[in-house]
Amino acid sequence: MELTEAMRTTFACREFTDEPVSDEVLHRILDVARFAPSGGNRQGGHVVVVRDPAVRRRLGELVQPTLRVYAAQAAAGETPFNSVHPTAIDVEAALRTPTDILPMFDHLDEVPVVLVVTVDLAKVASVDKDLDRVGLDTGASIYPLVWNILLAARAEGLGGVLTTLIGPAETDVQALLGLPDSHAIAALIPLGRPVKQLTRLRRRPVEEFVTVDHFDGMPLGSRRE
Repeated sequence: MELTEAMRTTFACREFTDEPVSDEVLHRILDVARFAPSGGNRQGGHVVVVRDPAVRRRLGELVQPTLRVYAAQAAAGETPFNSVHPTAIDVEAALRTPTDILPMFDHLDEVPVVLVVTVDLAKVASVDKDLDRVGLDTGASIYPLVWNILLAARAEGLGGVLTTLIGPAETDVQALLGLPDSHAIAALIPLGRPVKQLTRLRRRPVEEFVTVDHFDGMPLGSRRE
């Protein structure tokens, strides 16, 4: 598949057929994805391929508390888990309220395969770690790998979605998968053959999010009068 087509048609897939994903296909995907850049080329990423349905089911269960809070915040008109604006919802009440959003997690054991991508924090440079905000820079050494996995999966006719809702359950996931303490959960990627392949994705045009020289500068591509 041509690169531009893959970039324009790789969507967040959450519905899959029951067609299995073989080790051979996964190996091809990861063999391409491994060329993603990382800080200092230290390559601190690790991928756990979760085949066991019981383990996938448990991962889905561990997502539920986060999913309930997410649903309650979204219903209240908030941006869920926002690091700038504190939530006004009753979190304890939200945790007691089941939700039917993102039903994929209720049936994670039925997804053909799940990848859990981790990053060894002992191998990455978190250059923004001392700023008074949520850290972002660590992700530069792992999310290129995650996106390469999704692009390579698209080239194989598969689909997946980058999910981070498992993050708050990191300690439980470390125990479940036998992860070292220094490994942080970067993403959980359900993967399989899409029930429907989308080809027209809705994204903002370049002029809406790219400016020249300043945040409120002229949009890239616009003409000065």
